[in-house]
Amino acid sequence: MLQEELPVMLKETIVQQCQNWNNVFSENPDAFGEAPSQSAQKAVGLFKNEGVETVLELGGGAGRDTIYLAQNGFRVSVLDFCDSSVETITRKAQASGLSQSVSAMRHDVRNTIPFGDESFDACYSFGLYCGALLTTELEFLSDEIRRVLKPGELNVYSVRTTEDPRYGTGTHRGGDMYEVGPFIVHFFSKEKVEHLAKGFEIIDIDEFEEGDLPRRLFRVTLRKK
Repeated sequence: MLQEELPVMLKETIVQQCQNWNNVFSENPDAFGEAPSQSAQKAVGLFKNEGVETVLELGGGAGRDTIYLAQNGFRVSVLDFCDSSVETITRKAQASGLSQSVSAMRHDVRNTIPFGDESFDACYSFGLYCGALLTTELEFLSDEIRRVLKPGELNVYSVRTTEDPRYGTGTHRGGDMYEVGPFIVHFFSKEKVEHLAKGFEIIDIDEFEEGDLPRRLFRVTLRKK
């Protein structure tokens, strides 16, 4: 059974979360490393097998996965809530000679994704779903991703799980959300993954670990029905 959450995420909380991310990336644009994530490496192989050309990335952060996707031949449109991320990704794409393959835009995923229906061959995100987003907001986002994906195409995302060592620590923000240090983390159970898969076929829910804790994550692969 999914835990209940606070009905509204206060605007000042959302703004503060963005400022916290801006602070991290302003001080160290490569705070999470320059190498692509495990998830991006897995996604590239999957996308190539599927004949993907265009990818929508949500929550690009400092662009480590964005640049990797572009280096592997995909045209990437990346959306991020923070100005510093958009600026960093744009700068890295230019420095890597990938400006024609990467388009970065500031956007809050609580709002309609600014692309037309069936615009993309795939959607990819690492950690976006487990940010300061309520389940109702994630339901809306899932519907939006489904709208902009072409029929039969893939959504691949990674989230921290309720088995993660940090789950239940810090300040409880309702449901499975905890403020751990400067960031609110929305931890996922398999039940929540299944709940958010409306209109998709679940291809895989792969459990993996990353980092020193280590963080425990799901890599979820969905196909639009």
